[in-house]
Amino acid sequence: MIAEPLQPLVVGLILLALFVAFVREWFKPDVAVMLAVAVLLGLGLLSSGQVLSVFSNSAPVTIACLFVISAGLEKTGCVDRLGDWLGRLAGDGGPRRVLAVVLFAAVLLSPFINNTPVVMVLIPAVLALARRNSVAPSKLLIPLSYATMLAGLVTLVGTSTNILVDGVARDMGLAPFSMFEITVPGLIIAVLGCGLMYLIGPKVLPVRESLSARFGGGERTFLTELLVPMESQLAGRSLREARLSNGSISVSTLYRGAEQIAEPPPETRLAPGDRLVVHSRSSEMCDLHHSDLVGVKIGAGDSDLETLRRRDVVIVEALVGAGSRYVQRPIRDLDLASRYGIHLIAVHRKDANIQDIVDDFQLQFGDVLLVEGTAEQIRRFCDNGDLFALTEGEVTHPRRHKAPIALLAMFGVMVLAAAGVMSIEGLALIGAVAVVVTGCVRPDEAYKSIEWPILILIFGMLAVSIAMRESGLADMLAAALVSGSAGLPPWMIFAISVLMVSLATEMLSNNAVAVLFTPVVIGVAQQIGVDPRPFVVGVMFAASASFATPISYQTNTLVYTAGNYRFTDFLRLGLPLNVLVWIATVILIPLFWPLQAVAVP
Repeated sequence: MIAEPLQPLVVGLILLALFVAFVREWFKPDVAVMLAVAVLLGLGLLSSGQVLSVFSNSAPVTIACLFVISAGLEKTGCVDRLGDWLGRLAGDGGPRRVLAVVLFAAVLLSPFINNTPVVMVLIPAVLALARRNSVAPSKLLIPLSYATMLAGLVTLVGTSTNILVDGVARDMGLAPFSMFEITVPGLIIAVLGCGLMYLIGPKVLPVRESLSARFGGGERTFLTELLVPMESQLAGRSLREARLSNGSISVSTLYRGAEQIAEPPPETRLAPGDRLVVHSRSSEMCDLHHSDLVGVKIGAGDSDLETLRRRDVVIVEALVGAGSRYVQRPIRDLDLASRYGIHLIAVHRKDANIQDIVDDFQLQFGDVLLVEGTAEQIRRFCDNGDLFALTEGEVTHPRRHKAPIALLAMFGVMVLAAAGVMSIEGLALIGAVAVVVTGCVRPDEAYKSIEWPILILIFGMLAVSIAMRESGLADMLAAALVSGSAGLPPWMIFAISVLMVSLATEMLSNNAVAVLFTPVVIGVAQQIGVDPRPFVVGVMFAASASFATPISYQTNTLVYTAGNYRFTDFLRLGLPLNVLVWIATVILIPLFWPLQAVAVP
């Protein structure tokens, strides 16, 4: 048992170690948090009852239910139809009109649907829009992410951060927030932020080459299956001698009896009866059909190679989602060639393109895969692994007829919660059950739609927050902030608090920051004798304003890889946006929730 005077120091050291683990990425955030909870439990700084009490918090349950409802809108094609509408709205307009359409779509959707699935579903539509209007995708994807984050400030369910802050504040005795209590200031900030992106975004965002342009070359590819007949003159010759391994033409698989050789080396000797799966990205395959240089003739009859099948194949970029079953699995386990018949060309991760992919290379959330195969093969690959195809082709939604049910579930939750018919957590649970029972989402899809690492992170941070309060660390941090700003008016202390939360969000998970700083700012407000509600709203807004780095918010991570951005690209637009949102937050929030004096408890 730790002596009581030392408890705040020990909790602070554990919290500092947790921050370092987040920044240095020693563990996944959810694992790091649970390790911290285990240490606090082992040292007696948390009791078993306190740890278990976090599971009674309504915020994580509400967030999980809203994930399921959002999946219902996605699986029934509601969001996908918006992509079609965007194309018609943009028409053949210039870059600024396309950008305006993208910003409008994000602001329209994100107040009602969790922004992570919104961004994942809209990325393919934005890429198609960019190609159609000859706009670099890198000019659009960062604004898409930022706009969904800004729009999340408009309603209580716009982002998980809002729900989480509301839950922590409730636990500390504050009145619950209503559905649209933050709408007006949130909408003003969203409009201001989108206006800034519209004005300076095209100037400061760079042109980045996509992964398919980098490795795919933009050419149509052909996949041909060839047979070496019994009387072929190629028997005994190597693939190089047969002109089947020269850069433009390559053999991806060689079948010899029951043996299967993936990507055979150029020195491999052909034998009668061999079957070859050949990829070609140029007209050289056609030239090979008529070549006499090494006695190669491809066709029927007395030919040295007989064509068994020929299919058009496409090069597609596929995004690895947070819940994909491919995450943290080595490439060798996926067995792409034999299971799906596709070829992995390259992987883009953060600001690096990886072409020499080894068998033990492990995929991560946000990776973009460049794969080659037929449209059907790639569709099956994406569906089985929960990937999102970013280019080439259109996802079909067989449950489009259930779209009205999914829409009714979402807006029913919103309207009834705003009317005070039932609490948001109860309505969200009913809505989630409704979309599953009516078939908008299959049960397995419902489980997959819930981002369990986020929920585990939230539960863990709630437990850490209890340790901060019970040890007295939260009060000490609040007192230190008040002491350091002694003599300043309340609005300046409020501005410093919001800035502190905003800076922390750039380095840590927004949900972690929301849980940790909500008790601190409530303590600050109580110590200076003002209403804590504006401070809580300040945490909501600041914890969602993570624009300067690609690592602290999931939607930034998604567009980081999809747009082939560099880390510094986010600073160009994100830093001015951070400053604007901070200034607007400091000005607007006291207008709606005055920093008026209240009795100090």
